Amino acid sequence: MKLQFLGGTGTVTGSRYLLSDDKHRMLVDCGMYQGVKTLRRRNWAPFPVEPHTIDAVVLTHAHIDHTGYLPALVKNGFKGKIYCTKATHELCKVLLPDAGYLQEEDAKYAFRKKFSKHEHPEPLFTEKDAYEALKQFESLHYHEEFEPVKGFHVTFTPAGHILGSSCVHVRHAGHDRTVVFSGDVGRQNDVIMRPPEPIQKADVLVCESTYGDRLHGEIDPEEELTDIITTTAARGGVVLMPAFAVGRAQMLLYLVHKLMAQGKIPKLPVYLNSPMAIRATEIFCRHHKEHRLNQAQCELIDDNTHFVRTVEESIELTTKKFPAIIISASGMASGGRVLHHLKMLLPNPRNSIIFAGFQAPGTRGDAMVNGVESIKIHGEYWPVKAEIHNLDSLSAHGDYAEILEWLGQGQLTPEKVYITHGEMLAADVMRKRVHERFGWDCETPELFQEVEI
Repeated sequence: MKLQFLGGTGTVTGSRYLLSDDKHRMLVDCGMYQGVKTLRRRNWAPFPVEPHTIDAVVLTHAHIDHTGYLPALVKNGFKGKIYCTKATHELCKVLLPDAGYLQEEDAKYAFRKKFSKHEHPEPLFTEKDAYEALKQFESLHYHEEFEPVKGFHVTFTPAGHILGSSCVHVRHAGHDRTVVFSGDVGRQNDVIMRPPEPIQKADVLVCESTYGDRLHGEIDPEEELTDIITTTAARGGVVLMPAFAVGRAQMLLYLVHKLMAQGKIPKLPVYLNSPMAIRATEIFCRHHKEHRLNQAQCELIDDNTHFVRTVEESIELTTKKFPAIIISASGMASGGRVLHHLKMLLPNPRNSIIFAGFQAPGTRGDAMVNGVESIKIHGEYWPVKAEIHNLDSLSAHGDYAEILEWLGQGQLTPEKVYITHGEMLAADVMRKRVHERFGWDCETPELFQEVEI
């Protein structure tokens, strides 16, 4: 059996891992590259292996950096099934068509405003392409073994990162080998998600390292939010929270309404301006068993939030000047409605922008949290005068200490560990920490590297 790293090496995006034996190929995750331009260009390159030669795809979770290339894979010839958990399937029904729609809209906007170097900008895939890909999905429960490819027996266990997120356990019957892909590993004490389930067995482990060189710190995120929101409202400003539509949007809504109910922050109008995040919130509230919030807490979110569904409502919201809290996608300010809010809010020092998770290098979010004086949006530069905050403590990724704790909770004695899904420094630091803590043989693979399992 062979494992080839087709993405997710040296970066936190584009996760793609190919498992194969003499007769079959199975892809674990099929992510889109995000961040710096050199990475985004990889989305437009031919897929490293012919899509029609892949027999099946198995997903760890729904985030676009793990699923976003699927419509293009299908469009280019992949005919097999796409397997995931029940909640991941529901979320992909929202995320993938929305991603296609946004790409179409961005291409049209670039054409109208003439800020693309291409005469006729085209999307990587369309909303229709996404719906075609969704026809090939098949969902299963956690701990339910299935055989997506002959000889490859797969099981999902909870990873605690977002709704439906999983570690993918692959046991090859013929080789009697088990490979486990961590996917994105959640927190030990997340506000809304339960902790990841410990792994009990793996001959080979592929482990993420988003925060491989960092700790989230001891600052209470509720205290941070209280201070920022109260101060911003007192000076008549708007608080904008760019948030991932799945996971962080729901967590931020819960915290904001909780703080209001406790009287810690003023009662301000709260807007969720992201159709994708609205639908994801509805899915989140239906899956009580997979997170910490009960029905009453979900209703607190639902009853007190203004859901901005239409383009007209979104445009109207960008013109409002009164103190308010706006949550909008995307979480790294790489696209979506949040860009229109940023254009209106960034030039005014009364406003505050709160990022609540990892900001990949090359994204607008990364530039802003690192103090850039102006940011390019839709072909124009906008001054960054608003206060910029980055609350690492709200991240959905476990830091290196939490991942080490998680790895030590099971009965793992892997022969080999591959550290992926992290920037080069973070991955290498994580490699050293895992080796020092457990004595395991660890490696940070290179792009397209192929290894025997």
